[in-house]
Amino acid sequence: MDARLDYFADPTAGKALKHVMSAGRLVKESPLPARTQELVSLRVSQINGCAVCIDMHTKDAAAHGETAVRLNLVAAWRETTVFTEAERAALELAEEGTRVADAAGGVGDEVWAHAAEHYDDEQLTALVIHVSFMNAVNRLNVIARQPAAGDYEPGQFR
Repeated sequence: MDARLDYFADPTAGKALKHVMSAGRLVKESPLPARTQELVSLRVSQINGCAVCIDMHTKDAAAHGETAVRLNLVAAWRETTVFTEAERAALELAEEGTRVADAAGGVGDEVWAHAAEHYDDEQLTALVIHVSFMNAVNRLNVIARQPAAGDYEPGQFR
């Protein structure tokens, strides 16, 4: 499968993506735990079917010490015991924030309250921006059929 667009060669994409990726770096530096960020990145990417991002975030998480068991169970996190309550709250918010059309109203009050029990305002802000960022990047990749899944090396885009 060939990519429909070459974001690296297109001047408009280059200008726009410079700012998009800058926002992603700011979230990486936020007080939202890095492990939570990777789990959320992986779950949002699974929902959106973004193979490039699934590949990237699985490998980056593993390179930072995430276990294979936890990575393999992200898609079924509700039925597991391997995630903390805080991680579960973040994954639930990420799912509802990703499935806005399906959730008929976005993130529910109970889901928000559960996340707010585990994260302060700055972390919640970072979580919301991170979910939004991952959805945007997933859509860029899926729409343009970016085919690089499988070739990613951990830390490649730092």
